[in-house]
Amino acid sequence: MGSCWSDGGGGMVGVGGTTSSAAGCYASPNDAVDYYLKSRGFNGLFSQIELSFSASDLRDRDVISKSDAVVVVYTKGRDGALAELFRSEVVLNSLNPKWIKKLTLSYQFEAVQTLLFRVYDIDTQFQNSREEMLNLDEQQFLGEAKCALSEVITKSNRTIALELMRKEGAAAAQTRPQSHGKLIIHAEESLASKTTTEIVLRCLNLESKDNFSKSDPFLVISKMVEHGAPVPVSKTEVLKNDPNPIWKPVFLSVQQDTPLVIECLDFNGNGNHSLIGKVQKSLADLEKLHVSGQGINLFLPTGVGHKHEDKALKSQIFVDKFTETVQHTFLEYLASGFELNFMVAIDFTASNGNPRLPDSLHYIDPTGRLNAYQRAIVEVGEVLQFYDSDKRFPAWGFGARPIDIPVSHCFNLNGSSTYCEVDGIQGIMNAYNGALFNVSFAGPTLFGPVINAAATIASESLAQNARRYYVLLIITDGVITDLQETRDALVSASDLPLSILIVGVGGADYKEMEVLDGDKGERLESSSGRVASRDIVQFVALRDIQYGEVSVVEALLAELPSQFLAYMKNRNITPTTSTSSAC
Repeated sequence: MGSCWSDGGGGMVGVGGTTSSAAGCYASPNDAVDYYLKSRGFNGLFSQIELSFSASDLRDRDVISKSDAVVVVYTKGRDGALAELFRSEVVLNSLNPKWIKKLTLSYQFEAVQTLLFRVYDIDTQFQNSREEMLNLDEQQFLGEAKCALSEVITKSNRTIALELMRKEGAAAAQTRPQSHGKLIIHAEESLASKTTTEIVLRCLNLESKDNFSKSDPFLVISKMVEHGAPVPVSKTEVLKNDPNPIWKPVFLSVQQDTPLVIECLDFNGNGNHSLIGKVQKSLADLEKLHVSGQGINLFLPTGVGHKHEDKALKSQIFVDKFTETVQHTFLEYLASGFELNFMVAIDFTASNGNPRLPDSLHYIDPTGRLNAYQRAIVEVGEVLQFYDSDKRFPAWGFGARPIDIPVSHCFNLNGSSTYCEVDGIQGIMNAYNGALFNVSFAGPTLFGPVINAAATIASESLAQNARRYYVLLIITDGVITDLQETRDALVSASDLPLSILIVGVGGADYKEMEVLDGDKGERLESSSGRVASRDIVQFVALRDIQYGEVSVVEALLAELPSQFLAYMKNRNITPTTSTSSAC
């Protein structure tokens, strides 16, 4: 990870990169550009991870020699479907093989990437066959294991040892599980994820795509991938009515020889942006352009199929700046002991409806189908739990009257008067289910108290020099009535190791809520005139994404590593130094 928006709404960092701007990470200056990128398949930032494999104490299935083992890796979807990712080479005659071949895959913070590993003993008659041609059903199965990729990369040494077990669903031959050995997996972040290139691009003589004004140009930079459409990795801000734009820096983390497509588009508010022109160059080519000081002409593709041609334009693109630096990445901070600590606050105001009735947003469906509150807790919690070693999560409710006390806008979800933590995601769910029938729904909807409670914990942790960063999930159905108090609380919290995720459920008008989210490059200002040091809020209305391709988790968590890195940069905290020397 480690990707970040450039300061003030400029270019977005490419795959796995970090910004060199100390001011932090701001997202797109407008929603239409974001929608455009997501429609092109860009749903988050990621790092390249290389996995190495070894095993110990494998079962010996051969008669006169030891097993000849191969490891096969699959991704496992939420529906249980498997897709094969990788096959190692065959290591001959060994019960403790170390495979040379590595698996390179993209780590995505905002997703739970479940991997299934199966080890097979390859029969002698097939050992001269290429690994990818082997029929695994004809080989002897030695054992399988599974884990989330997050479980590997959050280990201090990025190594995990998994017990090899029987295949899922296989009938047990005996009451005690038989030992099938261990599979050891080690993860390394690729160097390309850490090397960031800062580029300043400008254009001359752009053609106007508008009838009555000049174009509003912005750039989208995509990398070409084998057997697939270009994947967007960065974009610039939109510059209004400018035929000779100079954009703010963009930050890329791609290999020197990776083919890049740079598209110059005319922004349209409806999301249907017009292509002004484009070029295809590698990072090395862009460096040569910078050194030469020369521009290159944009082109427009014309025709289709065999009649496809490129029309050269008078418009040119120049590379005004090209610098490479090695930046600290999100995964480096995790490897040095930093954790993400999950918190949750749930709205119990009366506008949610009677939880005993099916039309309530808090209704507990007897079929087990999750309501919107439960869904947000589970899906966000499933991702974040891997980054919290003790898995004890503060959990609060607000907007209701607990037993024997007045209406509270921050009460402990577990019913305790002394502590707010619960054990694991299931602990949050149990506390939530219990609170539904032990509090009286009331109102109004106030965020200030729960934000201040989370900020107090983050502040105390900072004072103790703990390597912790806190993530508060607020789930609500209503429009907040303490907007200025909430602004003040957020501005104050922007200096703390804290990010806030807000999920809006139901049909309320959330325009005021969107003001809290810094996705348009505007930092919050408090009633005293103080400006937030960084953006710490991400807001998502569930209704806007629940039927789309972007999941709740992707929409909520895509910016979190960027916010984390902005905090670390603001406080000059590096992965190899203690917070006491930096604070």
